[in-house]
Amino acid sequence: MSAPAAADEAERLLAGGFEAVKLRLGYPTLDEDLAVTRAVRHRLPDSVDVMVDYNQALSLDDALARGRALQSEGVAWLEEPIRHDDHRGNAAIARALDLPLQIGENFNGPHDLALALDAGACDLVMPDVARIGGVSGWMQAAATAAARGVPMSSHLMPELSGHLLAATPTCHWLEYVDWADILVQEPLRIDGGRAIVADRPGAGIVWDEAAVAHHRLA
Repeated sequence: MSAPAAADEAERLLAGGFEAVKLRLGYPTLDEDLAVTRAVRHRLPDSVDVMVDYNQALSLDDALARGRALQSEGVAWLEEPIRHDDHRGNAAIARALDLPLQIGENFNGPHDLALALDAGACDLVMPDVARIGGVSGWMQAAATAAARGVPMSSHLMPELSGHLLAATPTCHWLEYVDWADILVQEPLRIDGGRAIVADRPGAGIVWDEAAVAHHRLA
């Protein structure tokens, strides 16, 4: 995606009342990453946070070079620049940069989160409820993050993750996607940049059985 197109898309997303956007970087060159980041940052108000995510695409040396360049571009965090389980490499990045390092969507259970924090492999964590061990695993991870004073965000599944973040002492950001909207009776509502979670018992998800049947793969 070109830098102007990325800025256009980011601006459209703000129409939903959001207060942050995430960029997927990892273009062939650092200059391209910077062009996209600068275009988006320039287009959006200063009050809107911009996060960048590499999805484990870089080598350690490249991550350090790109991270050093990005930390002066007004971004809020650097996410998964290298393999998530390379604790030594991630710790080196966290030490070298002023830009907060975010990992966690690939933690396989709360023990992985604890190991990463013990290694100094991140400044922030964002577990995925399906990988961290469901509700029980999430609450164990949240307790560990709280004991270390580490802000904790979520990865995907906002309908469920919103409830879990509400019970997370160091609650940070809810990662929002609307992928489930066509399959549920009451899509998650965003108001003023905040997710309004259901106050009824359960996970807050009531499936639209007709929609599920319609979209089921044979």
